[in-house]
Amino acid sequence: DVQLQASGGGLVQAGGSLRLSCVASGFTFEDYAIGWFRQAPGKEREGVSCISLSEGITSYKKSVKGRFTISRDIGANTVYLQMNSLKPEDTAVYYCVAETITAWGRPPRYWGQGTLVTVSS
Repeated sequence: DVQLQASGGGLVQAGGSLRLSCVASGFTFEDYAIGWFRQAPGKEREGVSCISLSEGITSYKKSVKGRFTISRDIGANTVYLQMNSLKPEDTAVYYCVAETITAWGRPPRYWGQGTLVTVSS
């Protein structure tokens, strides 16, 4: 079974940093991409960033580009989202997701539990 375990959320002041972690298991890594979605109160879920596990190709939502960095540690089966210069509008529940490379672009099939990020002004 595909399992995704997200952690690292918390309360931080605007301008601060947090690092989210997603430990993944149960699938062939080179065939998959892992990403982060978020859902703010009263808003729809949105994709934030993703990375292909085999080649490390990354993608970012425009509003986080230059502030967030996604990376992977294949040996640790972990994907990280380093979030710097956080803004109150980054407040949301962040979800780690996984999908095969060939199916990326469709709604991801595999979701971890959310981790709450709260940025105070």
